[in-house]
Amino acid sequence: MLSRCAGQLVPAFGRLTLTTDPEAALPPAGIIAANHTSLADPAIVLAALRLLGARPVVMAAAGLWRVPLLGRALAREGHIPVHRGDPRAGRSVELAQRALEQGRHILIYAEGGLPPRDDAAEAAPGAFQRGLARLAHRTGVPVVPVGQAGARRITSGSPVKQLAGLATAPLRRPRLHVHVGAPLVLDGDGPEATARARLAVTAAWRTAAARLGEPAALAA
Repeated sequence: MLSRCAGQLVPAFGRLTLTTDPEAALPPAGIIAANHTSLADPAIVLAALRLLGARPVVMAAAGLWRVPLLGRALAREGHIPVHRGDPRAGRSVELAQRALEQGRHILIYAEGGLPPRDDAAEAAPGAFQRGLARLAHRTGVPVVPVGQAGARRITSGSPVKQLAGLATAPLRRPRLHVHVGAPLVLDGDGPEATARARLAVTAAWRTAAARLGEPAALAA
């Protein structure tokens, strides 16, 4: 339902386009790693992935499960709450591993949070947490790098600015772009594997941002 809702709602808020690398066929099961810049980008990525026939399980901040209606929907559909800095964090990894073993895709935001910025400009992904590489190494599944650009044109900045951006987006209909890179298999679960995953997501983001003519991507 979450992917279906995203597919129906995103076109009302912006003009979504999608590109893929020539070798970017989605594996039967895998970890989809995307850059995280805005509260809007999970919906944008889900809408784009739905065009490719993928409806991933999402790993997201546990606080979303406390939101009325949304929390019940997330729990009902088997999405995975991430309890950062909490003993329950290990449970999140176990649930993700089980979903992968069942042939599902997992959508992960390895940066672990949103960038502390108020502007709507694009910027390269920040440092990745090691959980992504550890999960990939433990399960042996490939990592699919995804870059999205344009989400900050819908929501970014202070809570007031985010509400204003969301309210005016159906009138502005900003351009949004998602680029899917070729799957990669990570060797090991240490810093080198984490850095390799970040480089792949950064390359996908750079392609997506360049499609929108973003100076940050062209200069990166």
